Amino acid sequence: MAETPPNVLLVLTDQERYDCSAPDGPPVETPTMDRLSSEGMRFERAFTPISICSSARASLLTGLFPHAHGMLNNCHEADAIQPNLPTELPTFSELLADAGYELTYTGKWHVGRDSTPDDFGFSYLGGSDRHHDDIDEAFRAYRDERGVPKDDVELEDPIYTGDDPHDDSEGAFVAAKTPVNVEDTRAWFLAERTIEAIEAHADEDGSGEQEHAGTEADDDRPFFHRADFYGPHHPYVVPEPYASMYDPAEIEPPASYAETYDGKPRVQKQYLEYRGVAGFDWELWAEAIAKYWGFVSLIDDQLERILETLERTGLAEETVVVHTSDHGDFAGSHRQFNKGPLMYDDTYHIPLQVRWPGVVEPGSVCQDPVVLHDLAATFLEIGDVPVPDSFHARSLVPLLEGDRKPGRGRAHRAEWPDSVFAQYHGDEFGLYTQRMVRTDRYKFVYNGPDVNELYDLEADPAELQNLIEHPAYEEIRLEMSTRLVEWMAETDDPNRTWVPQTLE
Repeated sequence: MAETPPNVLLVLTDQERYDCSAPDGPPVETPTMDRLSSEGMRFERAFTPISICSSARASLLTGLFPHAHGMLNNCHEADAIQPNLPTELPTFSELLADAGYELTYTGKWHVGRDSTPDDFGFSYLGGSDRHHDDIDEAFRAYRDERGVPKDDVELEDPIYTGDDPHDDSEGAFVAAKTPVNVEDTRAWFLAERTIEAIEAHADEDGSGEQEHAGTEADDDRPFFHRADFYGPHHPYVVPEPYASMYDPAEIEPPASYAETYDGKPRVQKQYLEYRGVAGFDWELWAEAIAKYWGFVSLIDDQLERILETLERTGLAEETVVVHTSDHGDFAGSHRQFNKGPLMYDDTYHIPLQVRWPGVVEPGSVCQDPVVLHDLAATFLEIGDVPVPDSFHARSLVPLLEGDRKPGRGRAHRAEWPDSVFAQYHGDEFGLYTQRMVRTDRYKFVYNGPDVNELYDLEADPAELQNLIEHPAYEEIRLEMSTRLVEWMAETDDPNRTWVPQTLE
């Protein structure tokens, strides 16, 4: 490790699909994310441990699977199993703060109904909202100052779930065009707050354009800044030029749009009604997806502004930049909206790019399977801080350095695992236990009250055919269920006694 650990900039998006910035993905314009991939490492097999916001974000902080930190569903709902993250659990942020890092945070929180980033080692700089957190109203004040009050804007071409996609009284808000300028969007605002934070850090360590008058810099601590964007989570509300950047008529249905749900758990088909999209046709989905893609491009342009600030302040070469997401979004795949008890790659496969000048080979690609909360151990090793034994995470530093030997996180395995483990516990509709193990080729899903799932991802990348009862895949089913049980035992999953009995 260097004598002074590097700075870290974490840009976390909300519900961003892996394929949007993948080389072989749809035609979404993401030049800045592509630049991070070309200047750093792109992870082809990064996954979230759970496809729901509060749970995934709590895992990122603690390095634990959700069953261990206890935030099993979203904290803002009335039926939250645990409304706040237990303060006694070690978090990477508090450990970095104790080690001398200066931590700042802008944007979405959603890891506690009452707690804030300030309770976990960060200095919170604003940008949340009242839907997911009640931290501040900085964005509302920003819009008021610009003369564009947030609640006084009439949206164009709105789409809602329910029988009438244009009736706002029936269901959830899906997408729309907003007439405001880009500078009035929350994405711009959060980027602006992040830019201000970087400039302040640069000024403190003497790297910026303006130094403290008459004095030398008195604070050479490395910084960790976390920028959490509210998007491309629905509602996909974007201004021009993003609202018309993608023509719905030119968007082709994904292969999974042919979903029939034959041989699948019943909850999947029921979710079409629950989410209010059973009546959506492809023309309507294409309109929504065009806005979703526009949202991704809007955020990509804000990321460009942030990276330009690192360069302008002279901090780019000494800052590790990480871009990822808490989980994905169905956005019409399998004809579904949002997320739920469906463990498809659309919501579990996430983007991950890491740029670390002087360490990561530019343009490198990692094919090893990793999970979102591996970043907790990674950030600690980058900061030269020991990784707690309690973490269900292993540092990605060896992979970033091009070395397959395990790092200090979960170093008891001789080699990097060739599978990932994930879970789901339910959301606002109630509890629903699922576990998943995925290798490069196969995926096995345990569905407690219903049929299990097995997919051959090489033959069926769209995950349309459930092979759980196919006789030709009997040995694969046994192998994958054994892997699942091993993961559950290793992580002290509370269902580790019951589930194996159901798989015999």
